[in-house]
Amino acid sequence: MHGSNALVVPVLREREAFALRLTPPGDDVAAEAHALRFWDGRGTVRLFDGDEERGAMVLERLDGSRTLGAEPILPAIEVLAELTRMLAIPATSDIRSTKDIAAELLIAATSTAADTEACPVSDRELRRVIEFAAQRAGAPIADTAVDGDLHFEQVLAGSRMPWIVVDPVLLRGDPEYDLGRVLWSRLDELPGDDDVIRAFDRFVRVAQVPTERARAWVVLRSFSYLTWGIENGLTEDPVRCRRLISLFC
Repeated sequence: MHGSNALVVPVLREREAFALRLTPPGDDVAAEAHALRFWDGRGTVRLFDGDEERGAMVLERLDGSRTLGAEPILPAIEVLAELTRMLAIPATSDIRSTKDIAAELLIAATSTAADTEACPVSDRELRRVIEFAAQRAGAPIADTAVDGDLHFEQVLAGSRMPWIVVDPVLLRGDPEYDLGRVLWSRLDELPGDDDVIRAFDRFVRVAQVPTERARAWVVLRSFSYLTWGIENGLTEDPVRCRRLISLFC
């Protein structure tokens, strides 16, 4: 479906409409196919057939011209929150967890604290990042499925459901893990701090997740993407991430 490295073409099989996705070697097709089989159409695009070694998947056909990114932001955030809740089904303990990711972020943030010149946030904000990372790394988590790459452009219009997730990344743990990305990806449409808080509250309410835990993940994901973005020469997203960190710390 979406993805700059993939080619998606409409196909017919026994007069039934599908989409054939062809992915270049090196992309983790097996992980995506596993995620699609795991959710089996529950909020995600249906996988009907696949050859992971050749990078080919036969998928449910969706409307590739309509993503959630073109919808008004607050209703679109509600859709993402509803999908978050729909995807939160029991998951096995061998799936990578948000707790593991928080532990890795704790190490990274602590390392950043030792190099004050390279730190992209204030001392106060970094202390909060470390505090939030320690909380999420140390807290017990539920064996609940999470899409670790859920945002507006990864949700397409469908016929079976109004909106359907493509390219999911299967994790387990805190369902609101990627809320930071939800906010920073369209942050320019939320000019005031009150607008950002309103969007955050809307997601939390509809997804039915704890406010403080959601706040922690907004800060942690924003910090992670901020440091990655600076290292990779991004200019716009780091500014958005800094704004979220400042607001939610």
